[in-house]
Amino acid sequence: MSNHYHDENDLKLLRDMKTLAPAEFQAWAALDAIVGREDGKIPRKYRELIALAVAHTTQCVYCIEVHTKNAKKAGATKEEVVESVLLAAALRAGGAAAHGTLAMKFYDQA
Repeated sequence: MSNHYHDENDLKLLRDMKTLAPAEFQAWAALDAIVGREDGKIPRKYRELIALAVAHTTQCVYCIEVHTKNAKKAGATKEEVVESVLLAAALRAGGAAAHGTLAMKFYDQA
């Protein structure tokens, strides 16, 4: 029994997705690959930390795993990983507070 968040066979389903929608899959894969670029103006470590923060905002557990491991390989410290996670949490909370103004507006319109 796995204690992981996904079944080990889940990733095999990506192959099915690639077969069912090859053009869209290729476009997605190409987008995902830009995080790992070595020739960008943003160094690889920071690209991975940004991706990790975004993964926490979008709540993609697969992306969290991949970008945490890639950030570590690119030289990120555990402290940098935690800071990027907490920065994402702060911004996500800020978005909720900002959207709270809509609740205030809608309440007054009711």
